[in-house]
Amino acid sequence: MMKLDNSFYDRPNVVRIARELLGKVLVTQIDGQRTSGRIVEVEAYNGVVDRASHAWSGRRTRRTEVMFGQGGAAYVYLIYGIYHLFNVVTNRKEVPHAVLVRALEPMEGVPVMLQRTGKPIADHSLTRGPGNLSKAMGLLTKHTGVSLLGPEIYIGDDGWRPRRGEIVATPRIGVDYAGEDAKLPYRFYIKGNPYVSGGRKYTTPPVPSR
Repeated sequence: MMKLDNSFYDRPNVVRIARELLGKVLVTQIDGQRTSGRIVEVEAYNGVVDRASHAWSGRRTRRTEVMFGQGGAAYVYLIYGIYHLFNVVTNRKEVPHAVLVRALEPMEGVPVMLQRTGKPIADHSLTRGPGNLSKAMGLLTKHTGVSLLGPEIYIGDDGWRPRRGEIVATPRIGVDYAGEDAKLPYRFYIKGNPYVSGGRKYTTPPVPSR
């Protein structure tokens, strides 16, 4: 499996990058424990022109500063004081694009994932939805800013590709506050995969201006 390099992340079209992340493999090596899963659901967030983005209209806070950095870094934020949501920062410095990874199909380290989540069995809820997958993969807000080019968190390409007819595009989930931008087809998933989060809603509110 080849680790994605900066040329993958440092591109201007965040929607295309999100689509191309489907089928790639997210790997974490945290506290000596390796876990991995195939990405089966994502959402693109198009920076300052996207009302659903934390960086809409140039909004910039200490929490979101990582989005304005070089592509190829992790952005993990907390909602409801419970769920950690893992995002991939893309594009060049000062262009705050990001892709939310919403669901994975587990590959390695399932016993570790069960231990982290407290689940007794490895059913489809293990990595279905952005909060569940982050917990299973050991991803926390402290990992914000970690390079995806390093050994701790990275995305690899093992050559597997979804067929064109297997990729579905829909509006994003839980962004009704974004007005017309909520209707944009920026969510992509692999049709028929049981780990896709479907209608399960995580309402991610816009980041306060201060």
